[in-house]
Amino acid sequence: MDVRFFPVRFGFYSAILLVSCLVAGCQSSMPTVPRVAGEWWTVARNPDLGELNGPPEDEPHAKQQPVDFAVWQAADGPWQLWSCIRGTKCGGKSRLFYGWEGAKLTDADWTPKGIRMQADPGVMHRETLGGLQAPYVLRHAGEYLMFYGDWVHICMARSSDGKHFERCIAHTAPGTEARTGMFSEGPDANTRDAMVVRIDGVWHCYYTAHPGNAGAVYCRTSRDLKTWSDSTIVARGGSAGSGPYSGECPHVVFYRGYWYLFRTQNYAHPQTTRVYRSTDPMDFGIDTDDKLVAVLEVAAPEVIHHDGEWYMAALLPDLQGIRIARLEWVVDPASEVVSQPR
Repeated sequence: MDVRFFPVRFGFYSAILLVSCLVAGCQSSMPTVPRVAGEWWTVARNPDLGELNGPPEDEPHAKQQPVDFAVWQAADGPWQLWSCIRGTKCGGKSRLFYGWEGAKLTDADWTPKGIRMQADPGVMHRETLGGLQAPYVLRHAGEYLMFYGDWVHICMARSSDGKHFERCIAHTAPGTEARTGMFSEGPDANTRDAMVVRIDGVWHCYYTAHPGNAGAVYCRTSRDLKTWSDSTIVARGGSAGSGPYSGECPHVVFYRGYWYLFRTQNYAHPQTTRVYRSTDPMDFGIDTDDKLVAVLEVAAPEVIHHDGEWYMAALLPDLQGIRIARLEWVVDPASEVVSQPR
């Protein structure tokens, strides 16, 4: 695992925070960086889709690959994993959702459960054929919410058991066509990779898109999961670049006073995810690396906190499956240097 640390620029208030923590003996509040701890175990491998096995007929050189995914625990206990499988014969954009189930998060080789969802381009949902992308699932108020992309929009589905989901019709203006799409950055921006977290009673949906082929991480907010704010760019550029795939798979985690954004640039050669740290969940750096704290050799990571332990799930390096490892948070070497007494 290649992890590179980057120095953090500390201002006046950051220095006061560090001194206060040291005086109070609260070293645990010092800035940290995530680090993969120990060996990976593989939980899912490229599935057999039967007659839908890739490659697509119109792309004979394309490879079938499990890519962006979600991991969560169902109501009756078993762990669920749904991945977007690309390069299949399902038509259109060639993507569908396939599922696996594991008794424990630490088990290897979860049980394949088959195709879980395909895009519905019909008049009730109006999704792009073969365009399903990047599921993300959370549990709230006794139900499960799944956010996903339909190639153009971010959509939502609900479940009572965490296994069987029903699409939600978006809250749209009177007289407009029914669809699952809640919002979009435009018809050619490929709005995708939604991740949602609730902050002070407000839902924050992080996602990526590339209008005009300029990639960035966006955020919209909502209090009711129906009406969403206009979009705000929360991360763009810097050493990650601003190409169409420079803000892939945004994943935001809170840990000990800071927000961490995991932002993928490369799925291979080598896998590359940059990690940013901020006290403001709406600002991880625009055209700057000021908040960059680490680069991990992983792709499309999802961070999981379960029974007091931290884990990271990510794509296999050959893009033929999904793996999990333990994750630890270590004191940022840059903050240790800053805090050393003279």
